[in-house]
Amino acid sequence: MKNIWKSNMAVSSVIGISIILTITLLSIGLMILYTAPIISETQDMAKTQKIEQAFTVLDSRTSKASLGESPLQTTSVSLMGENIEVYGNNDSYNESRMEIVFLNSSSPWYTNFYSEHEVWGAWENYENNYSDFAGLNASMGSVRYYLDDRVIAYEGGGVWSRYPDGGTIMTSPPEFHYNGETLTLPIVKVIGNDSVTGSSNVDIAIKSSNTPVILYPNTSTNANFINPIVANKILIYINSDFYDGWAKYAETLTSTTATLDHENNTTIIEMDTEPEMGTFPMMDFEIPAVNYSNPEPFYNFSFYLYTDDSADFFKSSGLKLTVTSGTKTLVYSFNKDGDNVILDKNNNVDTSYAIEYTDSSAGLSEVWETNSTCIFIVNSFKDGNIKNANTTIDFLNDSYLMDYDSIETASSWGSGSSLSPAPNINISYGNANSTQSLNNITQHYLRLIAQDGTIKCSVVQKGNDKIEFDDSTYTLDYDSGGAILNYLHITLNELEVMLN
Repeated sequence: MKNIWKSNMAVSSVIGISIILTITLLSIGLMILYTAPIISETQDMAKTQKIEQAFTVLDSRTSKASLGESPLQTTSVSLMGENIEVYGNNDSYNESRMEIVFLNSSSPWYTNFYSEHEVWGAWENYENNYSDFAGLNASMGSVRYYLDDRVIAYEGGGVWSRYPDGGTIMTSPPEFHYNGETLTLPIVKVIGNDSVTGSSNVDIAIKSSNTPVILYPNTSTNANFINPIVANKILIYINSDFYDGWAKYAETLTSTTATLDHENNTTIIEMDTEPEMGTFPMMDFEIPAVNYSNPEPFYNFSFYLYTDDSADFFKSSGLKLTVTSGTKTLVYSFNKDGDNVILDKNNNVDTSYAIEYTDSSAGLSEVWETNSTCIFIVNSFKDGNIKNANTTIDFLNDSYLMDYDSIETASSWGSGSSLSPAPNINISYGNANSTQSLNNITQHYLRLIAQDGTIKCSVVQKGNDKIEFDDSTYTLDYDSGGAILNYLHITLNELEVMLN
């Protein structure tokens, strides 16, 4: 009888190999599952970088063509399975354009316009209704490469990259050159309507007429389109799919601010010109570009107030000056004291203090009252039955003293406070520093307010209008810091773009 021996060793070997093979296949599958998106993303990043580099070269060569160095330039771009389009027709210009508005604070429509200027088309109710309205417009157009939801574009002499979430970054700066005194703006207009899709290379050919159109200075268009600039403020509206990128670029420039109108894909760039200094008829006014690094930037800030009757009219008029920017507000209130005028609360214009400074972002309120020894003298005149009176309010008067009248310490003055510029002194009710000159108070608070941008000044009196604003004036002279737009050069440069 034979003994038969059975063994499972061979079976165990097969099972082991099967397990190893299964683990290997699972590992490979997991690697493919998790690395495929990374590989795809890496490929997209490589494509993006390659296109951005190609468009930067395009930008450089386009500048040579548009600025007259060479009338014809060609740049080769690899499509890599994607598509490229030229947007340079009338429909395209509705989404890629500029409007430049020149403002004078003396214009009767200025206050209304400026209060609603932060939206595309704000000028439309003014340009045909006021003879002193000054503005110009220009189309831009673009060349775009699409990679899924990512867009890389040449527009306005710059290269922009827009992400799926809508955010835009600047790859190459636009033709928008500002050195603190002169703005050179060669507006590049793309002409063409073409599209190519595929995997091959495409040549982007750019042809320039080499004859830029001078838009500014240009007195044949508008008598005020001259240098030095006569406008007080310039607003540049840029309507573009890449508007937020334009805004980020504008914020890097000296003495400019940018506001976004998201609903209309628009950025509004605001530039102040050299502010007018001197004496002007009494009205609401602005103080742009104060050099708040100067401990005393104001050299002259005063009101001359006139009434056609007796000095008593100064009491019943109720005068208030409100100075504001951003979250910060300073209010001066005036009242009559005997035969003269002082800073004091006045129920006629709803004020509770002589001077009050507030900052809503910091929950701050600081109040000052007139020292009992101080007045602004009123000069009264009488010629038969004709009476008149006048007074001069000097906001930089070193002899006019004010007493701090808040319970809380004046934190905007204290050392070590982010709210406080120099002189960094401790002021609290009744302490040794609680009496300050009107000059110190005005210089201090106006420097704080100027940090939030252009200062807006509003002058109001009680409805009876007993102070004759037509015969009253304000005088203003201050340090504007030097970084102010004085000269402007704008040209329109047309480029014909073809895809081959």
